[in-house]
Amino acid sequence: MSAGRMGAATVRESLFAAREALFPIANEEAAFSARLLLCHALGVSDLLPLYASPMPEAAQTVLSAYVARRLSGEPLQYILGEWEFMGLPFYVERGVLIPRQDTETLAEHAVSLIAAHGYKTALDLCCGTGCIGISLHKLAGIAVTLADIDDTCLALARKNAARNAVSAQVLQSDLFGAISERFDLIACNPPYIPTGELSSLQKEVQAEPQIALDGGADGLKFYRRIAAAYKSRLNAGGALLLEVGISQADDVKKLFENAYTVKDLNGVERVVAVTG
Repeated sequence: MSAGRMGAATVRESLFAAREALFPIANEEAAFSARLLLCHALGVSDLLPLYASPMPEAAQTVLSAYVARRLSGEPLQYILGEWEFMGLPFYVERGVLIPRQDTETLAEHAVSLIAAHGYKTALDLCCGTGCIGISLHKLAGIAVTLADIDDTCLALARKNAARNAVSAQVLQSDLFGAISERFDLIACNPPYIPTGELSSLQKEVQAEPQIALDGGADGLKFYRRIAAAYKSRLNAGGALLLEVGISQADDVKKLFENAYTVKDLNGVERVVAVTG
């Protein structure tokens, strides 16, 4: 059923029609995506009490537009305008990398290090939405600085800090270029996709900003830059945590001394941790 022919008598029927329409692009996540989009169109968090209710025409029009956008390859998160990370709400928008569950592996390990070592300060480098640093403050009480080169990211990071009642220093910086302080913990999810692979990414990933994806010819460009500069910004006994792409962990580890890896829930080496 096409996005333009989803007219349905009830909310439940509209949900099923949206699921059917989304299946070609969302596959096994079609039902989940349809439910989120319908909730957003109706302005509710729970559809169950409304299943037998007539689907409002205005909400149906909005839902049809959402489905059409998703079928065009626009990420679900951009359509919704928000996404959850570490159980916290974050605004998302075009021009800023979408928070992903992969990155929660880094945040979870950071929380454990903060608890174990009593770290007091953290830098979220290449912060994007600010999801890592803001989560660390909320969940572990650490003082955070959010840094990114991009104005759109910085503006959104400020909005997300305010949304989560976090007081954070926000700085514009090309990696460590404008950073003068030292930190107990530095966390970074840098661009790490090899330039030659960008054109083969899923359509929705290609909709995200290239500046947040392009890691240079071999995907390691930013790790090399970080390796050359991080020591002057990390306190003794501190830790540097880096998200890495699949099969990149060994190559990234070779750039650092005292490095180890952390696996995600799927057994992928997702984080390279460096002790100071």
